[in-house]
Amino acid sequence: MSKVIACIDGSQVAMDVCDAAAWASLKMRAPLDLLHVLDKDEYPKADKQSDLSGNIGLGSREHLLEELTELDARRSKLALEHGKLMLEDARQRVEADGAEAVTTHQRHGSLLETLQEAQQDMRLLVMGRQGEAHDNQAHSLGSHLENVVRAMDKPIMVVVPGFKAPSRFMFAYDGSKTAQKALDKLAQSPLLKGLECHLVMVADEDDKHLSDLNSAEDRLKAAGYQVKAALKQGDVQPILSAYQQQQGIDLLVMGAYGHSRIRQFLVGSNTAKMVRLSDVSMLLLR
Repeated sequence: MSKVIACIDGSQVAMDVCDAAAWASLKMRAPLDLLHVLDKDEYPKADKQSDLSGNIGLGSREHLLEELTELDARRSKLALEHGKLMLEDARQRVEADGAEAVTTHQRHGSLLETLQEAQQDMRLLVMGRQGEAHDNQAHSLGSHLENVVRAMDKPIMVVVPGFKAPSRFMFAYDGSKTAQKALDKLAQSPLLKGLECHLVMVADEDDKHLSDLNSAEDRLKAAGYQVKAALKQGDVQPILSAYQQQQGIDLLVMGAYGHSRIRQFLVGSNTAKMVRLSDVSMLLLR
């Protein structure tokens, strides 16, 4: 059975990731897997540290390398134990949120490679906007996030601090074939059922765009959503951000690859800008 996978680390947003993952797991009635990856690039091996010995005597150099090897082993062991403790804290958090069928996994290696290998059994990926390295930078992106968003073909929820179960969401729609597929996924998924839907298109006000918007609104209403549709003109990022703040939107939802300005917005520099500046979590549909 496909599951929700949540990436757990030692960042401040980790508990918000737990809350979001537990909420999604309950809404989708899917098992929840908590994943912690010890990235090999963050824990250098002794051979990478050997240059620290410099041009000192051979005997002293060998002694230093032995100490560096022992230090590396201790660091790896501590990182492993720290990860296990984080996973246990995360398990307790999601179970307190009501999640059931919870599993935990710890892996060594690349986060991206680990997630790509897990895609076959993944229904939704939940990640924090910032990892441990960016905790003190309020509107920065985690070092792994953009690569994961570009490489994965599963829906991704990007969580920001202060997550709460949403009551209304905004779906940014551009009328493209790919956006239509995202619309169909949204209509079929139980994840956002029962939430107020704001369907927003940023485009010129003409007959085609009005027709596309009306068709999308009808599709969502037929799926049981309460829909408020709006056609806006202007630059994508400021328009969507302003609408989100004015309407009290709890969650932004977007299809990842369209063929208009929304496409450039999601795969170019505007992607990072929107995720970085958003005050609410985002769901990217692939």
